Amino acid sequence: MIIFNDTVIIEEAVQEKWLKWIKEVHIPAVMATGYFKSFQILNVIDSPNEGVTYCIQYRADSIGDFNQFYSKHLHRLQEAHNQEFENHFVIFNTLMQTVD
Repeated sequence: MIIFNDTVIIEEAVQEKWLKWIKEVHIPAVMATGYFKSFQILNVIDSPNEGVTYCIQYRADSIGDFNQFYSKHLHRLQEAHNQEFENHFVIFNTLMQTVD
């Protein structure tokens, strides 16, 4: 299984609005692409950063599924996120594979 992880550090002043938007707009758009089987949202409790840190993990069956998502949808979805919350967040992505 492939896990695509978005770690987002969001300013406290907009974090409630951001979380609502992520749940109601962004994640449904990502899942509607059909390349991921499930997702989860995690709040990082002991983050040393200013703001509030979240991880959103999307699970895909294969690296091929992720690559299709990346080439067809990722940049458009990232741009929507940037437009909605420009200058209020820092984001980094990690691609992981489960180990049996």
